[in-house]
Amino acid sequence: MKFMDKDLKAVQEVRVLMEEAAEAKKTLALFEQNKLNRITESMLDAAEQKLKLLTEEAVLETGYGDPEDQLYQAKILIKRLKETLGNMKCVGILESEPDSGMLEIGVPMGVIAAIAPAVSPVSAVICAAACAVKAGNAIVFTPHPRAVKTTVQTVRVLEEGAMEAGLISGALSCAETAAKEGALEMIARPETAMILNMGEPKLLEACNASGCPVLYGGITPGPAFIEKTADIAKAAADIIASRSFNCGTGAGSEQYVVADRQIALKVKEELIHRGAYFMTEKEQEQLTALLGLTALNGNGDREYIGKTASWLAAKAGFSVPEGTKILVSEQSYITDFNPYAKGLMCPVLVFYIEEDWIHACEKCIELLVGESQGNTLTIHSRDPEVIRQFVLKKPVGRVLINTPAVWGAMGVTTNLFPTVVLGSVTSKEGITSENVSPLHMIYKRKAAFGIHGFHP
Repeated sequence: MKFMDKDLKAVQEVRVLMEEAAEAKKTLALFEQNKLNRITESMLDAAEQKLKLLTEEAVLETGYGDPEDQLYQAKILIKRLKETLGNMKCVGILESEPDSGMLEIGVPMGVIAAIAPAVSPVSAVICAAACAVKAGNAIVFTPHPRAVKTTVQTVRVLEEGAMEAGLISGALSCAETAAKEGALEMIARPETAMILNMGEPKLLEACNASGCPVLYGGITPGPAFIEKTADIAKAAADIIASRSFNCGTGAGSEQYVVADRQIALKVKEELIHRGAYFMTEKEQEQLTALLGLTALNGNGDREYIGKTASWLAAKAGFSVPEGTKILVSEQSYITDFNPYAKGLMCPVLVFYIEEDWIHACEKCIELLVGESQGNTLTIHSRDPEVIRQFVLKKPVGRVLINTPAVWGAMGVTTNLFPTVVLGSVTSKEGITSENVSPLHMIYKRKAAFGIHGFHP
Protein backbone atom coordinates (compact mmCIF):
# COMPACT_ATOMS: atom_id res chain seq x y z
CA MET A 1 0.00 0.00 0.00
CA LYS A 2 2.88 2.34 0.70
CA PHE A 3 4.15 1.90 -2.84
CA MET A 4 0.70 2.66 -4.23
CA ASP A 5 0.49 5.79 -2.08
CA LYS A 6 3.87 6.96 -3.37
CA ASP A 7 2.87 6.32 -6.98
CA LEU A 8 -0.39 8.23 -6.61
CA LYS A 9 1.39 11.11 -4.89
CA ALA A 10 3.96 11.31 -7.70
CA VAL A 11 1.22 11.37 -10.33
CA GLN A 12 -0.75 14.07 -8.51
CA GLU A 13 2.36 16.22 -8.02
CA VAL A 14 3.17 16.07 -11.70
CA ARG A 15 -0.37 16.98 -12.74
CA VAL A 16 -0.32 20.11 -10.60
CA LEU A 17 3.16 21.17 -11.72
CA MET A 18 2.35 20.65 -15.41
CA GLU A 19 -0.86 22.67 -15.13
CA GLU A 20 1.04 25.49 -13.42
CA ALA A 21 3.74 25.35 -16.08
CA ALA A 22 1.12 25.58 -18.82
CA GLU A 23 -0.20 28.79 -17.25
CA ALA A 24 3.32 30.17 -16.80
CA LYS A 25 4.24 29.59 -20.44
CA LYS A 26 1.55 32.06 -21.52
CA THR A 27 3.37 34.86 -19.70
CA LEU A 28 6.80 33.56 -20.69
CA ALA A 29 5.77 33.86 -24.34
CA LEU A 30 5.60 37.63 -23.83
CA PHE A 31 9.12 37.91 -22.43
CA GLU A 32 11.68 39.46 -24.76
CA GLN A 33 15.13 37.95 -25.13
CA ASN A 34 16.82 40.56 -22.92
CA LYS A 35 14.62 39.67 -19.98
CA LEU A 36 15.18 35.94 -20.52
CA ASN A 37 18.91 36.62 -20.63
CA ARG A 38 18.82 38.36 -17.25
CA ILE A 39 16.81 35.53 -15.71
CA THR A 40 19.17 32.88 -17.08
CA GLU A 41 22.23 34.73 -15.81
CA SER A 42 20.66 35.10 -12.38
CA MET A 43 19.94 31.35 -12.31
CA LEU A 44 23.56 30.51 -13.10
CA ASP A 45 24.84 33.00 -10.52
CA ALA A 46 22.62 31.47 -7.84
CA ALA A 47 23.73 27.92 -8.69
CA GLU A 48 27.38 28.94 -8.69
CA GLN A 49 27.14 30.03 -5.06
CA LYS A 50 25.75 26.65 -3.93
CA LEU A 51 27.76 24.25 -6.10
CA LYS A 52 29.96 22.74 -3.40
CA LEU A 53 27.00 21.90 -1.21
CA LEU A 54 24.98 20.50 -4.14
CA THR A 55 27.72 18.34 -5.63
CA GLU A 56 28.69 16.92 -2.25
CA GLU A 57 25.05 16.03 -1.68
CA ALA A 58 24.89 14.39 -5.12
CA VAL A 59 27.73 11.96 -4.39
CA LEU A 60 26.50 11.29 -0.85
CA GLU A 61 22.96 10.56 -2.03
CA THR A 62 23.67 8.57 -5.21
CA GLY A 63 26.97 6.89 -4.33
CA TYR A 64 28.15 7.74 -7.85
CA GLY A 65 31.33 9.58 -8.77
CA ASP A 66 33.73 11.96 -7.08
CA PRO A 67 32.60 15.19 -5.35
CA GLU A 68 35.66 17.21 -6.44
CA ASP A 69 35.23 16.16 -10.06
CA GLN A 70 31.51 16.96 -10.01
CA LEU A 71 32.23 20.36 -8.47
CA TYR A 72 34.83 21.16 -11.11
CA GLN A 73 32.52 19.96 -13.88
CA ALA A 74 29.66 22.15 -12.70
CA LYS A 75 31.93 25.20 -12.26
CA ILE A 76 33.47 24.93 -15.71
CA LEU A 77 30.09 24.31 -17.36
CA ILE A 78 28.57 27.39 -15.73
CA LYS A 79 31.54 29.45 -16.90
CA ARG A 80 31.18 28.17 -20.47
CA LEU A 81 27.39 28.56 -20.40
CA LYS A 82 27.73 32.22 -19.44
CA GLU A 83 30.18 32.76 -22.29
CA THR A 84 28.08 30.90 -24.85
CA LEU A 85 24.56 31.96 -23.92
CA GLY A 86 25.39 35.65 -23.57
CA ASN A 87 24.77 36.75 -27.17
CA MET A 88 22.65 33.80 -28.31
CA LYS A 89 19.34 34.82 -29.82
CA CYS A 90 16.56 32.27 -29.31
CA VAL A 91 13.19 34.08 -29.39
CA GLY A 92 11.83 36.89 -31.50
CA ILE A 93 13.33 37.80 -34.87
CA LEU A 94 16.42 35.68 -35.40
CA GLU A 95 17.18 36.67 -38.98
CA SER A 96 15.92 39.35 -41.32
CA GLU A 97 16.71 39.19 -45.01
CA PRO A 98 15.06 42.17 -46.73
CA ASP A 99 16.50 41.30 -50.15
CA SER A 100 14.94 37.85 -50.15
CA GLY A 101 11.79 38.91 -48.30
CA MET A 102 12.33 36.45 -45.46
CA LEU A 103 12.06 36.67 -41.69
CA GLU A 104 12.93 33.90 -39.23
CA ILE A 105 11.28 33.99 -35.81
CA GLY A 106 12.25 31.87 -32.81
CA VAL A 107 9.25 30.51 -30.89
CA PRO A 108 9.43 28.62 -27.55
CA MET A 109 8.20 25.03 -27.62
CA GLY A 110 6.13 25.63 -24.48
CA VAL A 111 6.35 23.20 -21.56
CA ILE A 112 9.34 20.87 -21.42
CA ALA A 113 9.08 17.65 -19.43
CA ALA A 114 12.56 16.87 -18.11
CA ILE A 115 13.62 13.49 -16.75
CA ALA A 116 16.63 14.08 -14.50
CA PRO A 117 19.45 11.52 -14.15
CA ALA A 118 21.22 10.01 -11.15
CA VAL A 119 24.67 10.52 -12.72
CA SER A 120 25.97 14.12 -12.36
CA PRO A 121 22.47 15.40 -11.53
CA VAL A 122 23.63 18.90 -10.57
CA SER A 123 25.33 19.66 -13.89
CA ALA A 124 22.51 18.02 -15.86
CA VAL A 125 19.76 20.03 -14.17
CA ILE A 126 21.68 23.31 -14.46
CA CYS A 127 22.29 22.78 -18.20
CA ALA A 128 18.69 21.78 -18.89
CA ALA A 129 17.10 24.57 -16.88
CA ALA A 130 19.35 27.28 -18.31
CA CYS A 131 18.64 26.15 -21.88
CA ALA A 132 14.88 25.93 -21.36
CA VAL A 133 14.50 29.36 -19.75
CA LYS A 134 16.90 31.03 -22.18
CA ALA A 135 14.58 29.85 -24.96
CA GLY A 136 11.45 31.07 -23.16
CA ASN A 137 10.10 27.68 -22.08
CA ALA A 138 8.62 26.45 -18.83
CA ILE A 139 10.30 23.26 -17.56
CA VAL A 140 9.23 20.63 -15.04
CA PHE A 141 11.68 18.04 -13.68
CA THR A 142 11.04 14.60 -12.28
CA PRO A 143 13.95 13.31 -10.20
CA HIS A 144 15.65 9.94 -10.41
CA PRO A 145 14.79 7.85 -7.31
CA ARG A 146 18.48 7.79 -6.44
CA ALA A 147 18.92 11.57 -6.63
CA VAL A 148 15.68 13.06 -5.30
CA LYS A 149 17.12 15.39 -2.67
CA THR A 150 19.90 16.67 -4.92
CA THR A 151 17.61 17.31 -7.88
CA VAL A 152 14.96 19.07 -5.82
CA GLN A 153 17.56 21.27 -4.09
CA THR A 154 19.27 22.17 -7.37
CA VAL A 155 15.98 23.16 -9.01
CA ARG A 156 15.02 25.16 -5.93
CA VAL A 157 18.29 27.12 -6.02
CA LEU A 158 17.83 27.83 -9.73
CA GLU A 159 14.21 28.84 -9.22
CA GLU A 160 15.10 31.29 -6.44
CA GLY A 161 17.72 32.93 -8.64
CA ALA A 162 15.30 33.08 -11.56
CA MET A 163 12.45 34.57 -9.50
CA GLU A 164 14.72 37.36 -8.30
CA ALA A 165 15.23 38.36 -11.93
CA GLY A 166 11.56 38.21 -12.87
CA LEU A 167 10.66 34.62 -13.71
CA ILE A 168 7.06 33.84 -12.84
CA SER A 169 5.90 31.08 -10.51
CA GLY A 170 5.38 27.69 -12.12
CA ALA A 171 7.85 28.21 -14.94
CA LEU A 172 10.62 26.17 -13.28
CA SER A 173 9.74 23.36 -10.90
CA CYS A 174 10.51 19.84 -9.75
CA ALA A 175 8.40 17.01 -8.37
CA GLU A 176 9.48 15.97 -4.88
CA THR A 177 8.32 12.38 -5.17
CA ALA A 178 10.28 10.04 -7.42
CA ALA A 179 8.32 7.22 -9.01
CA LYS A 180 8.15 5.76 -12.49
CA GLU A 181 4.43 6.46 -12.55
CA GLY A 182 5.08 10.16 -12.01
CA ALA A 183 7.54 10.30 -14.90
CA LEU A 184 5.12 8.41 -17.16
CA GLU A 185 2.33 10.80 -16.22
CA MET A 186 4.51 13.81 -17.04
CA ILE A 187 5.48 12.34 -20.40
CA ALA A 188 1.85 11.72 -21.35
CA ARG A 189 0.38 15.02 -20.09
CA PRO A 190 -1.39 17.16 -22.72
CA GLU A 191 0.62 20.19 -21.54
CA THR A 192 3.90 18.56 -22.59
CA ALA A 193 5.31 20.06 -25.77
CA MET A 194 8.77 18.46 -25.67
CA ILE A 195 10.48 15.75 -23.61
CA LEU A 196 14.06 16.00 -22.38
CA ASN A 197 15.28 12.59 -21.26
CA MET A 198 18.72 12.94 -19.71
CA GLY A 199 19.83 9.34 -19.73
CA GLU A 200 16.96 7.08 -18.66
CA PRO A 201 16.75 4.45 -21.41
CA LYS A 202 13.98 2.52 -19.64
CA LEU A 203 11.64 5.46 -20.28
CA LEU A 204 12.54 5.90 -23.95
CA GLU A 205 9.71 3.73 -25.25
CA ALA A 206 7.14 5.80 -23.36
CA CYS A 207 8.82 9.02 -24.53
CA ASN A 208 8.69 7.92 -28.17
CA ALA A 209 5.06 6.84 -27.83
CA SER A 210 3.99 10.23 -26.48
CA GLY A 211 3.90 11.93 -29.86
CA CYS A 212 6.15 14.73 -28.58
CA PRO A 213 9.63 15.48 -29.91
CA VAL A 214 12.23 13.84 -27.66
CA LEU A 215 15.69 15.12 -26.80
CA TYR A 216 17.77 12.27 -25.43
CA GLY A 217 21.16 12.59 -23.81
CA GLY A 218 22.48 9.17 -22.95
CA ILE A 219 25.92 7.97 -21.90
CA THR A 220 27.12 5.55 -24.56
CA PRO A 221 30.55 3.95 -25.04
CA GLY A 222 32.83 5.49 -27.63
CA PRO A 223 36.19 4.55 -29.19
CA ALA A 224 39.39 6.58 -29.26
CA PHE A 225 41.91 5.89 -32.03
CA ILE A 226 45.59 6.69 -31.51
CA GLU A 227 47.18 6.94 -34.96
CA LYS A 228 50.93 6.56 -35.57
CA THR A 229 51.51 10.31 -36.07
CA ALA A 230 49.83 11.25 -32.78
CA ASP A 231 51.53 12.89 -29.83
CA ILE A 232 51.42 9.63 -27.88
CA ALA A 233 52.22 11.05 -24.46
CA LYS A 234 49.49 13.69 -24.79
CA ALA A 235 46.98 11.18 -26.18
CA ALA A 236 47.58 8.81 -23.26
CA ALA A 237 47.32 11.63 -20.73
CA ASP A 238 44.08 12.85 -22.34
CA ILE A 239 42.51 9.40 -22.30
CA ILE A 240 43.44 8.60 -18.69
CA ALA A 241 42.24 12.01 -17.47
CA SER A 242 39.00 11.69 -19.42
CA ARG A 243 38.10 8.08 -18.63
CA SER A 244 38.95 8.38 -14.93
CA PHE A 245 37.03 11.65 -14.55
CA ASN A 246 34.19 11.32 -12.05
CA CYS A 247 34.99 7.59 -11.81
CA GLY A 248 34.20 6.88 -15.45
CA THR A 249 30.75 8.48 -15.60
CA GLY A 250 31.50 11.40 -17.93
CA ALA A 251 29.17 11.72 -20.93
CA GLY A 252 31.09 11.01 -24.14
CA SER A 253 34.16 9.54 -22.43
CA GLU A 254 36.24 6.82 -24.07
CA GLN A 255 35.45 3.16 -23.41
CA TYR A 256 37.64 1.67 -26.14
CA VAL A 257 41.17 2.53 -27.27
CA VAL A 258 42.31 1.41 -30.72
CA ALA A 259 46.06 1.78 -31.27
CA ASP A 260 48.09 1.65 -34.48
CA ARG A 261 50.37 -1.40 -34.22
CA GLN A 262 53.49 0.66 -35.01
CA ILE A 263 53.06 2.63 -31.80
CA ALA A 264 51.03 0.19 -29.67
CA LEU A 265 53.85 -0.71 -27.28
CA LYS A 266 54.62 2.96 -26.65
CA VAL A 267 50.91 3.67 -26.13
CA LYS A 268 50.67 0.92 -23.51
CA GLU A 269 53.77 2.23 -21.73
CA GLU A 270 52.36 5.76 -21.63
CA LEU A 271 48.96 4.58 -20.42
CA ILE A 272 50.55 2.51 -17.65
CA HIS A 273 52.80 5.43 -16.70
CA ARG A 274 49.69 7.57 -16.17
CA GLY A 275 47.69 5.10 -14.10
CA ALA A 276 46.33 2.36 -16.38
CA TYR A 277 46.45 -1.24 -15.17
CA PHE A 278 46.28 -3.99 -17.81
CA MET A 279 44.43 -6.91 -16.27
CA THR A 280 45.36 -10.57 -16.65
CA GLU A 281 42.83 -12.93 -18.22
CA LYS A 282 41.84 -14.21 -14.79
CA GLU A 283 41.43 -10.67 -13.43
CA GLN A 284 39.23 -9.79 -16.40
CA GLU A 285 37.01 -12.76 -15.58
CA GLN A 286 36.82 -11.60 -11.96
CA LEU A 287 35.88 -8.07 -13.02
CA THR A 288 33.20 -9.12 -15.51
CA ALA A 289 31.72 -11.42 -12.86
CA LEU A 290 31.67 -8.53 -10.37
CA LEU A 291 30.03 -6.14 -12.82
CA GLY A 292 27.45 -8.72 -13.89
CA LEU A 293 28.71 -8.67 -17.49
CA THR A 294 27.82 -12.22 -18.43
CA ALA A 295 26.02 -13.71 -21.40
CA LEU A 296 22.96 -14.11 -19.18
CA ASN A 297 23.08 -10.59 -17.80
CA GLY A 298 24.72 -8.18 -20.20
CA ASN A 299 23.31 -5.05 -18.61
CA GLY A 300 25.67 -4.98 -15.66
CA ASP A 301 25.15 -4.22 -12.00
CA ARG A 302 24.41 -0.53 -11.45
CA GLU A 303 25.80 -0.70 -7.92
CA TYR A 304 29.29 -0.48 -9.41
CA ILE A 305 28.64 2.73 -11.31
CA GLY A 306 30.94 5.61 -10.40
CA LYS A 307 33.41 3.66 -8.25
CA THR A 308 37.21 4.03 -8.45
CA ALA A 309 39.46 1.54 -10.25
CA SER A 310 41.13 0.44 -7.01
CA TRP A 311 37.74 -0.05 -5.34
CA LEU A 312 36.52 -2.21 -8.25
CA ALA A 313 39.70 -4.30 -8.27
CA ALA A 314 39.55 -4.95 -4.53
CA LYS A 315 35.87 -5.86 -4.75
CA ALA A 316 36.61 -8.23 -7.64
CA GLY A 317 39.36 -9.91 -5.63
CA PHE A 318 42.66 -8.72 -7.10
CA SER A 319 45.14 -5.99 -6.21
CA VAL A 320 46.43 -3.10 -8.31
CA PRO A 321 49.34 -0.67 -7.81
CA GLU A 322 48.72 2.47 -5.80
CA GLY A 323 47.61 5.31 -8.02
CA THR A 324 45.75 3.09 -10.51
CA LYS A 325 43.08 5.13 -12.27
CA ILE A 326 41.88 2.81 -15.05
CA LEU A 327 41.42 -0.95 -15.44
CA VAL A 328 42.22 -2.12 -18.97
CA SER A 329 41.11 -5.28 -20.77
CA GLU A 330 43.30 -6.01 -23.80
CA GLN A 331 41.39 -7.88 -26.52
CA SER A 332 42.21 -9.10 -30.02
CA TYR A 333 38.77 -8.88 -31.61
CA ILE A 334 35.13 -8.20 -30.90
CA THR A 335 33.37 -11.41 -29.89
CA ASP A 336 29.76 -12.35 -30.66
CA PHE A 337 29.03 -11.59 -27.04
CA ASN A 338 31.07 -8.60 -25.99
CA PRO A 339 30.79 -8.05 -22.21
CA TYR A 340 31.98 -4.47 -22.70
CA ALA A 341 29.52 -3.54 -25.45
CA LYS A 342 27.16 -1.50 -23.30
CA GLY A 343 28.15 1.70 -21.58
CA LEU A 344 30.15 0.94 -18.45
CA MET A 345 29.92 3.94 -16.19
CA CYS A 346 33.07 3.07 -14.30
CA PRO A 347 36.82 3.53 -15.06
CA VAL A 348 37.28 0.54 -17.40
CA LEU A 349 38.83 0.58 -20.88
CA VAL A 350 39.10 -2.02 -23.64
CA PHE A 351 42.37 -1.93 -25.64
CA TYR A 352 42.66 -3.09 -29.26
CA ILE A 353 45.63 -3.08 -31.65
CA GLU A 354 45.13 -2.74 -35.42
CA GLU A 355 47.63 -2.95 -38.28
CA ASP A 356 47.03 0.54 -39.66
CA TRP A 357 44.54 3.38 -39.71
CA ILE A 358 42.37 1.68 -42.35
CA HIS A 359 41.84 -1.39 -40.15
CA ALA A 360 41.42 0.89 -37.15
CA CYS A 361 38.73 2.75 -39.07
CA GLU A 362 36.84 -0.50 -39.61
CA LYS A 363 37.23 -1.43 -35.95
CA CYS A 364 35.83 1.91 -34.80
CA ILE A 365 32.85 1.56 -37.14
CA GLU A 366 32.22 -1.95 -35.79
CA LEU A 367 32.30 -0.59 -32.25
CA LEU A 368 29.98 2.29 -33.13
CA VAL A 369 27.29 0.43 -35.07
CA GLY A 370 27.09 -2.69 -32.91
CA GLU A 371 25.50 -3.08 -29.52
CA SER A 372 27.55 -0.13 -28.26
CA GLN A 373 25.70 2.45 -30.39
CA GLY A 374 28.20 5.13 -29.43
CA ASN A 375 27.56 8.79 -30.18
CA THR A 376 31.13 10.11 -29.82
CA LEU A 377 34.43 9.16 -31.47
CA THR A 378 37.88 10.55 -30.63
CA ILE A 379 40.95 10.51 -32.84
CA HIS A 380 44.50 11.42 -31.86
CA SER A 381 46.50 12.15 -35.02
CA ARG A 382 48.58 14.79 -36.78
CA ASP A 383 47.78 13.46 -40.26
CA PRO A 384 45.14 15.72 -41.92
CA GLU A 385 44.05 13.03 -44.39
CA VAL A 386 43.49 10.38 -41.71
CA ILE A 387 41.52 12.88 -39.66
CA ARG A 388 39.48 13.77 -42.76
CA GLN A 389 38.62 10.13 -43.44
CA PHE A 390 37.51 9.55 -39.86
CA VAL A 391 35.37 12.68 -39.86
CA LEU A 392 33.69 11.76 -43.14
CA LYS A 393 33.01 8.07 -42.63
CA LYS A 394 32.08 7.42 -39.03
CA PRO A 395 28.39 6.84 -38.11
CA VAL A 396 28.60 9.11 -35.10
CA GLY A 397 27.22 12.42 -33.84
CA ARG A 398 30.51 14.07 -32.89
CA VAL A 399 34.14 13.46 -33.74
CA LEU A 400 36.69 14.90 -31.32
CA ILE A 401 40.26 15.53 -32.43
CA ASN A 402 43.30 15.60 -30.14
CA THR A 403 41.37 16.32 -26.95
CA PRO A 404 40.12 14.45 -23.88
CA ALA A 405 36.74 13.06 -24.97
CA VAL A 406 34.80 13.94 -21.85
CA TRP A 407 35.90 17.60 -21.99
CA GLY A 408 35.67 17.88 -25.75
CA ALA A 409 32.16 16.42 -25.85
CA MET A 410 31.00 18.77 -23.08
CA GLY A 411 32.25 21.79 -24.99
CA VAL A 412 34.97 22.67 -22.49
CA THR A 413 38.03 22.11 -24.71
CA THR A 414 36.05 22.53 -27.95
CA ASN A 415 33.49 24.99 -29.28
CA LEU A 416 30.63 22.52 -29.03
CA PHE A 417 27.74 23.79 -26.92
CA PRO A 418 28.63 23.37 -23.22
CA THR A 419 26.45 20.67 -21.69
CA VAL A 420 26.40 17.13 -20.32
CA VAL A 421 23.30 16.36 -22.43
CA LEU A 422 24.71 14.87 -25.64
CA GLY A 423 22.23 14.21 -28.44
CA SER A 424 22.08 10.57 -29.49
CA VAL A 425 20.18 10.31 -32.77
CA THR A 426 23.07 8.24 -34.16
CA SER A 427 22.21 5.75 -31.41
CA LYS A 428 18.59 5.81 -32.69
CA GLU A 429 17.52 7.88 -29.72
CA GLY A 430 16.04 11.38 -29.76
CA ILE A 431 15.78 13.92 -32.56
CA THR A 432 19.29 15.35 -32.64
CA SER A 433 22.92 14.25 -32.65
CA GLU A 434 24.09 17.64 -31.39
CA ASN A 435 24.84 18.84 -27.89
CA VAL A 436 21.42 19.90 -26.59
CA SER A 437 21.14 23.69 -26.51
CA PRO A 438 18.36 26.31 -26.29
CA LEU A 439 18.06 26.21 -30.09
CA HIS A 440 16.72 22.66 -29.81
CA MET A 441 13.95 23.96 -27.52
CA ILE A 442 12.38 26.34 -30.01
CA TYR A 443 10.82 26.04 -33.40
CA LYS A 444 11.54 28.50 -36.17
CA ARG A 445 8.66 30.30 -37.82
CA LYS A 446 9.27 31.57 -41.34
CA ALA A 447 7.66 34.76 -42.59
CA ALA A 448 7.88 35.15 -46.36
CA PHE A 449 6.85 38.28 -48.31
CA GLY A 450 5.40 37.88 -51.75
CA ILE A 451 8.12 39.09 -54.15
CA HIS A 452 7.57 36.98 -57.30
CA GLY A 453 4.78 37.83 -59.66
CA PHE A 454 2.07 35.25 -60.33
CA HIS A 455 0.14 35.16 -63.61
CA PRO A 456 -2.17 32.18 -64.00
